[in-house]
Amino acid sequence: MTRSDSVQESLAARAGVLFGAFQAGDEAKMADLVALLTPILWHTVRAQNVDQAAAEDVLQTTWLALVRGAASIADPKAVLQWLLVTAKREAWRVVKAERRVQPQDFEDDADELGAIEPSPESEVLGAAGNARLWDHVGQLSDRCRELLRVIAFADRPDYAAIAAALGMPIGSIGPTRGRCLAKLRAQLAADPQWEF
Repeated sequence: MTRSDSVQESLAARAGVLFGAFQAGDEAKMADLVALLTPILWHTVRAQNVDQAAAEDVLQTTWLALVRGAASIADPKAVLQWLLVTAKREAWRVVKAERRVQPQDFEDDADELGAIEPSPESEVLGAAGNARLWDHVGQLSDRCRELLRVIAFADRPDYAAIAAALGMPIGSIGPTRGRCLAKLRAQLAADPQWEF
């Protein structure tokens, strides 16, 4: 058994204990389960080409589905796999639905925009800065991109969950993150168009 397999098994076991307690009536354990598994679910959803706002909705839908269907899960240890599959399916559904959206769907909303909107100049500058940053992130290795994406969107990253999601040893996450951020900083410093 590899270290990645044992970390995944450990994560599934911890999730199973928390979910079993929730099924037994300890509703507070759901918050612990959410804190434990959200980083790996976030990475899973974002890997399906779902934008940040839609990913938040997908995660919320996934957790609601778990609460509603908790009684249908006979083995609490299966909760991690159940959540991963549910999150992927919901992400695919969202991506498919977004492809169907047409530009005319937004024409009626144009009149409803409030007077307090950012100026076009600030939107352009902000979008250009974000695009420039993500261009540089895109030049990093696959491992760096995946790691930075998971860590960037987690308030308190759970290294065990990240290790399981990315197939990395826990002890290499911090040093790898440091090297990836150093590469990104060097790229941005060398870019004359980067001003942020």
